[in-house]
Formats: sequence, structure tokens, C-alpha cells
Amino acid sequence: MAPERLALTPQQALSRLVPHILALQSAAHHRIAIGLAGGPGTGKSTLAAELVTMVNATHPGSAALVPMDGFHMKHSKLEGLGQVDYKGAPHTFEGAAFVSFLHHLKHATEPVSGPGYSRKIEDTVENAFTVQREVKTLIVEGNYLLLTEGPWAGIRPLMDYAIFLDVPRDLVEARLLKRHAEEGLFTEERNRAHIERNDLPNYDLVQQSQDRADVVIALDVAH
Repeated sequence: MAPERLALTPQQALSRLVPHILALQSAAHHRIAIGLAGGPGTGKSTLAAELVTMVNATHPGSAALVPMDGFHMKHSKLEGLGQVDYKGAPHTFEGAAFVSFLHHLKHATEPVSGPGYSRKIEDTVENAFTVQREVKTLIVEGNYLLLTEGPWAGIRPLMDYAIFLDVPRDLVEARLLKRHAEEGLFTEERNRAHIERNDLPNYDLVQQSQDRADVVIALDVAH
């Protein structure tokens, strides 16, 4: 079935999504997973964090954020593979480990800790977050939740509801340049080259997966 398509501001998106997530949560007899997918620079992590905050404002402790980025391959491993220039592409993640982790999380009855990603050191960090036993809703965010290639195909069946954020390519490019510049780790020339070689092709790939979502939200955002 084709996804519902909506054009909303971020605030309208939250107003639409939160009641729906709360309804799914109250109707479920098990832990549910809400997927928030989209290309790099589309605002997934911001919206996901706000969803968690708003769900928890209604039912404290019932929602937890689960970021895909903690499953980047270790930088040292990418160096060994000669793939540092492609960091962030699907093949530079531990995709199978992420699927296994999500499966475990959906059925866990004990606290479970998971890895995160730090832009300050450009590497993963162990035990960056913990999903407590009382959590009923996992807000899972990442670029590749709806892909059908390799291990990624195992994610969509674990999602009880999937949201895709659609943001124009030129705006994504501008955001990514700003993001890379803010960390100050590399030159602007290097950042532009990385975005052209890696981030924008990843964006194009992810755009092709949007039909697997339940809802596609074209985010109306100011530059």
C-alpha cells in the first residue's frame, strides 16, 4: 500500500505524530518500534528527540530514543578496510548487528544499553544510552531503516510504524556543509568533497526507499 503523503512544518509533524504514537502505544500489548527514516541532514535526530520528549511528557518513561548511528563501524576498522572516505554509506555500518540489537530490544524485559556516535571524535561510543524495562515505545532513527539491501531488509519488519522525512536535496547539502564546519575537524574543501562523494549519493539512495514507509512527511523548513 502506498504511504500517506503530507506536507508539514516540524511543529505540525509533531502535533500529528505524537497522538498517533500514543494511540499505538496504548493499544499494544508489547513494546513497539517507531521508525524515523530519511537521508542525512533531513532533521531525523532532532525530530526523534522531540517525539521522545513529548511522548514522555504524557506517559513518563514510556519512550526511548534508539539511534542507528551507534552502529557505524569503528573508525579503526574503516581505516583497515580503506573505507574512511565512504564513512556513513550503508556498507560502513554493522547492519546485521543493528538488526539483531533491535530484535533483542523489542523483546527485552531487562534494561539494555546501546552504542551512540560522537561527531566530536567521529567515532562510536559504547553504552551511550540505556532503554529501561518500563519503556513501551522505541523511537528508532536512521538513514537506512527502509532499505531492502543485505541486512537492512530485516529492519522494516521490526517497525510497527515507519515515518520518512523528505527534505529538498539543495537544503540537505547546505545543512551538511554547516554541520561539518561546526565540528571544525576538517577543511571546507574536504567537507565539500566528502558531501559530494558520500553524503549526497547516500541521500539519493535513501530517497528511493520512501515508499516502504507508512507516512512520508515533506518537511516545510526554512533555510
